[in-house]
Amino acid sequence: MQTQQENGQLKRTMKTRHLIMLSLGGVIGTGLFFNTGYIISTTGAAGTLLAYLIGALVVWLVMQCLGELSVAMPETGAFHVYAARYLGPATGYTVAWLYWLTWTVALGSSFTAAGFCMQYWFPQVPVWAWCVVFCVVIFGLNVISTRFFAEGEFWFSLVKVITIIAFIILGGAAVFGFIPMQDGSPAPGLSNITAEGWFPHGGLPILMTMVAVNFAFSGTELIGIAAGETENPHKVIPVAIRTTIARLIIFFIGTVFVLAALIPMQQAGVEKSPFVLVFEKVGIPYAADIVNFVILTAILSAANSGLYASGRMLWSLSNEKTLPRCFARVNKNGVPLAALSVSMLGGVLALFSSVVAPDTVFVALSAISGFAVVAVWISICASHFVFRRRHLQSGQPLSALQYRAPWYPLVPVLGFILCVVACVGLWFDPSQRIALYCGLPFVALCYGAYYLTRNMTSQEPEHVAE
Repeated sequence: MQTQQENGQLKRTMKTRHLIMLSLGGVIGTGLFFNTGYIISTTGAAGTLLAYLIGALVVWLVMQCLGELSVAMPETGAFHVYAARYLGPATGYTVAWLYWLTWTVALGSSFTAAGFCMQYWFPQVPVWAWCVVFCVVIFGLNVISTRFFAEGEFWFSLVKVITIIAFIILGGAAVFGFIPMQDGSPAPGLSNITAEGWFPHGGLPILMTMVAVNFAFSGTELIGIAAGETENPHKVIPVAIRTTIARLIIFFIGTVFVLAALIPMQQAGVEKSPFVLVFEKVGIPYAADIVNFVILTAILSAANSGLYASGRMLWSLSNEKTLPRCFARVNKNGVPLAALSVSMLGGVLALFSSVVAPDTVFVALSAISGFAVVAVWISICASHFVFRRRHLQSGQPLSALQYRAPWYPLVPVLGFILCVVACVGLWFDPSQRIALYCGLPFVALCYGAYYLTRNMTSQEPEHVAE
């Protein structure tokens, strides 16, 4: 009985609608609502559209690989379990910590972005003060129960999805003159997209911003994280993957087109959401206030998903006996409280750095988080490549796989290459280069820590003889 209390199991309480909205909730957040402004200012309108199209392709490739793996082996904290099994235990350990870093750092950038939203209404209140309030709210949502978290995330995400659809319709109407501009100026049409030329700074900025684009798409892989807490994963996961990918492509490409058409390249940035900028230009009363409120809920939703993901990664590491047992303990509601608490602490530490210079630190935090998630995507593609090869070598038929990624080995190989290229692109952007300075030593530290903790845990049974 004691073992059950110490290494309690997570409960399978999520349904299809929860899984789909959890994935959408993780994606439609800080990256889309704030990073898009940075990408437009760096690459221009056409470059941003192209960057997001490439990003959509990468997400599709990675999710096909993840779909096959997670249906065959539905486990909480799935990525590092697959990496440990097919790429080596040290790599699995490193992948888990990288994904924890992805969402823990993203918590800091999400809370910072939420503070920016509140400053729209309360410019005299500092960003950090709002961040403290939101830290308490998000932590509270996560510690009650997984079902409560999933239900809250469903409604959070539904608001975002409805807003994105309304934004595309209303923004598109403003682009072509069906809704007047606030200042009485003529409808921009496609003039902002073509004003600076198709690629005003050449092709290099597209490469430089690929990690920022991938960060905007990060969250789709939450389907794999939640597989171990999902009812009927063999049926639910394929449906969730198909519907999530289709909606993301429509939402992201449609949204980016409207943003690029309505915001001149010189006015884009991260201190104010480009969505708010758009509705300040469009002559709809209180539209900017409404959108700012929705963006606030969207960012908090992404933070909600992020704390869930990072907490489950620590739980999974402990469950695999590569972290102390305390992280595997769950409370009576099936929530890993210790793992959530440490993850929230990491988000608060990332948040403190934003007090210094919120706009520049925001880009840096996003880049670090983006590097970590792209590294995890690389591991998913590599794990799938090895998994399928071993499956075939074992003599089992392909029909034994209930979900199969198409065009093997092209899908995992192309996904792997595009993710590596995105990481290389960070070197060419001084504002994002810090991601390599932090990310690569972090990877080396994780490998070193694995071998150290493995030696320690291998001696542990001697001390726990009872």
